[in-house]
Amino acid sequence: MKTKRTFISIFTLCVALLLTACNGNGTSDTENSQNTQTESSTDSSDDSNTKLDDLYQQENQLFADHKDVWDKAFGMMNKSAADPNGNYADYLADTVESNKDSFTDDELKILTDDIETIRKIEEQIAELEKKNAASDSQKNTSDDASPFKNFSGKDYDGNSVDESLFSKNAVTVVNFWFTVCKPCVAELSKLNELNDAIKEMGGEVIGINTETFDENKSAIKEAASILESQGAKYRNLSIDSTSDAGKYASGIMAFPTTILVDRNGNIVGDPMLGGIDNQDNYDTLMKQIQSVIDADNTNK
Repeated sequence: MKTKRTFISIFTLCVALLLTACNGNGTSDTENSQNTQTESSTDSSDDSNTKLDDLYQQENQLFADHKDVWDKAFGMMNKSAADPNGNYADYLADTVESNKDSFTDDELKILTDDIETIRKIEEQIAELEKKNAASDSQKNTSDDASPFKNFSGKDYDGNSVDESLFSKNAVTVVNFWFTVCKPCVAELSKLNELNDAIKEMGGEVIGINTETFDENKSAIKEAASILESQGAKYRNLSIDSTSDAGKYASGIMAFPTTILVDRNGNIVGDPMLGGIDNQDNYDTLMKQIQSVIDADNTNK
């Protein structure tokens, strides 16, 4: 994804995946053939990005066009039950169906029509991602490579960070959020409390607002303002949407999502879906954090 999307809903896919199968034109000259294939692969990758970006834009536009009714639906969603690998449209449909008595007939029609449109969009997204996966399998990628192995980004003051961010901590709590996501904003002060609590334990909380990708200045300014209003002083970073970490966010269905990263840049355990302003979520996350810290101490 080269351009920044407007995130309207709690649920959105944030970044497009790279790389589709290349369609190089053959030539009798071997060197020219290789060069043409390389150029075609790049063009194919860019074309895949453009198509995926357009599809995500179409989904976000639906949420924008019918913001009031979708905000109502998002407030009813059980984010802890969301399956990150599940069907996006099915999850939306199940949520609406289980709460259908809360909507008027007109609202139900809007939601149902939008969900069917999203289902068709998701089918196209899945097809593109299938091509991406096929292409990736032909490249010399490492098995189970973490998206944070070659990490880079900048904080909101413009200071650069890299993977040493993780190596300096026994555990890094990475929280994915976006500005108009109410549950995301609601947990910011609790995340700041968590950051203060785990500093002495060798941990740190990092925020990644998906609207601030690619150093989007206006989005960074808005995110920084919200962080300040919530008393959240822990570091938030802008990353490249086409980086490994940026592409990782494309699989996130529920926001906020929080993950744990160890000293070696590996993701530990399963993502936590939903805000840690819920005490049960907070307690569960603290236990997971302590487990990572204990393992780090054992390995020293």
